Amino acid sequence: MLTKRIIPCLDVDAGRVVKGVRYVDHVDAGDPVEVARHYDEQEADEITFLDITASHERRRIIFDVVSRTAESVFMPLTVGGGVREIQDIRDLLNAGADKVSVMTAAVEKPDLIVEAAQKIGSANLLVAIDAKRIDNYDEFLSRARKHKRKFPSTAVDLESELAHWEVYTHGGRIPTGISAVGYARRMAQNGAGELLLTSMDRDGTKSGYDLALVRSVVDAVNIPVIASGGGGSPESLAAALDDSPGGGGAQAALAASIFHFGEITVPALKERLFELGIPVRRALVGNN
Repeated sequence: MLTKRIIPCLDVDAGRVVKGVRYVDHVDAGDPVEVARHYDEQEADEITFLDITASHERRRIIFDVVSRTAESVFMPLTVGGGVREIQDIRDLLNAGADKVSVMTAAVEKPDLIVEAAQKIGSANLLVAIDAKRIDNYDEFLSRARKHKRKFPSTAVDLESELAHWEVYTHGGRIPTGISAVGYARRMAQNGAGELLLTSMDRDGTKSGYDLALVRSVVDAVNIPVIASGGGGSPESLAAALDDSPGGGGAQAALAASIFHFGEITVPALKERLFELGIPVRRALVGNN
């Protein structure tokens, strides 16, 4: 049985770690280098660094912060935000990232993931999907038709696709008219090595992951899925990682709020997950 991974997430805005609820009302959570070092000491399996305003502001990611973070930690580091070209991926890897996350550009440039997988490799390539439940299907279909005309190669056949969730870009600001499940399948086919799947409805709420969304994507692809959005307790992470029919089946769980604000440490969380029957790499450091 594969060991499940626990991944603290650093949402970074203007050089500071922030955390909000459903992508708004952000509060400061510290310096990214110091926060990353803290999780490295707690033996988190990986850490994810997302520059959440880079794509919206159409600027490059903060490479100096990435370099300083990479120099400070020994665990694998995934970095995303503002990635638009193959060279951006190379630059982030050269800055110390182990994997690069692509979100907005994967929608706007349909061939980018194919090219990146061929030239750089799938092992370093993660596609991030921000998904939100569709509450107005007519409006969604209108957006879907517009997307199909503009980007026919990434359009999903909605007649044969489960379309309960829609992909959003630019840090959750722009709806795309793309079915999240179909898009996940397409990105896996294009060469993504992993998917970072965030429920916008659950983000920052600590109310539990959207298990239906997670399971739908897990069942649709043959690559690891990282569940994100809603982690608020060991039990909620266990549900997302549970491979049984009632669980999400994700290979990893990403969380932020419960870690950043001291509700639980990574070692304590892993001990509880182990008690709940989830196979995790248990930390060697203390639980406090």
